[in-house]
Amino acid sequence: MTIGQLFDSALSVFGVRTAEEPHYDIVERIGEVEIRRYGPRLAAETTVASSDNAMNEAFFILAGYIFGSNQKKQDIAMTAPVGIDRSQEIAMTAPVAMESVQGALTMRFFLPASFSLGNAPEPNDKRVKLVPIGEETLAALRYSGTWSEETRKQEERKLIAALQVSRWQANGEPFTQLYDPPFTISFLRRNKVAVRVAPRS
Repeated sequence: MTIGQLFDSALSVFGVRTAEEPHYDIVERIGEVEIRRYGPRLAAETTVASSDNAMNEAFFILAGYIFGSNQKKQDIAMTAPVGIDRSQEIAMTAPVAMESVQGALTMRFFLPASFSLGNAPEPNDKRVKLVPIGEETLAALRYSGTWSEETRKQEERKLIAALQVSRWQANGEPFTQLYDPPFTISFLRRNKVAVRVAPRS
């Protein structure tokens, strides 16, 4: 870890963010909910079986990639947010079979805007996939504090309730966006619940 990375880590304890964030345009505001339009992005993604340690497991798999566990041995700047999707079911492939694992967790690190599939280093760890994300429109609701399951579900209900009285409808399941590391003081954390949306027909 470089001196700059150590400095950034120290600042993040107090909710000071230096990481690059993806550009978006705000299309509409519905109370505290923002309708955001994002351009194409590239993410490093991994999926792990759901467990009490799933977030940490996924985080360290992806951290290995951006801290040099790739074919170019290249450090990649950390960006924000980290995306977390808790799927009910995900297909896991094997050489001769496919099986379903209940309660999987998918985590994404979005790469800096300077990276594309053409110049991003290939991961050494086969659990890390480089995934291009196309243009998308999201409804996002910001909150601070704990990352508990109870808080997340409460914020998701608020997000969906706001959409139900708007011209937007959810297109998929809500997911989480985390902008700060676990050691950031809880009330200074910036978290979001988000869901892909489309205009009502």
